[in-house]
Amino acid sequence: MKRFNLLLSILFCAVGMMAQNNILQSLERNLPGQGKVTIHQDARIAALIGSDQLVPAGNDGKRVLKVTGYRIQLYAGNNTGLAKTEAHEVGTRIKQYFPELPVYTFFNSPRWLCRAGDFSSIEEADAMMRRLRATGVFKEVSIVKEQINIPL
Repeated sequence: MKRFNLLLSILFCAVGMMAQNNILQSLERNLPGQGKVTIHQDARIAALIGSDQLVPAGNDGKRVLKVTGYRIQLYAGNNTGLAKTEAHEVGTRIKQYFPELPVYTFFNSPRWLCRAGDFSSIEEADAMMRRLRATGVFKEVSIVKEQINIPL
């Protein structure tokens, strides 16, 4: 009988949690005999919890989460056609040495940029930056903070 009551209690708790819109609402419920939790935060944070902040990553159909992190910048040129070609060439060279590393070549006015990686910590980015420099091929190597893609 005790096992049945325990199983029934767990079932009701699970159903109750699923009925809640998000964890913040379940924390702020006022239940008799229990403490009260009050959460003070920006409304934008509450809007993010439980929402789909996911975007398609590309043609492969995978989804990613966009967060602030670090990338390694390997090229920064001007806004000429030559700079565009050089940026893409640097991206190709990165893929030759590190095929697993995602490469991003894009125009951010007024320059063409080539950046690599999606690192959530600066330590991870620093370790990869050292490996890139060790090849002797990449000279303009620095760490930049920007939006990165975390695959799910």
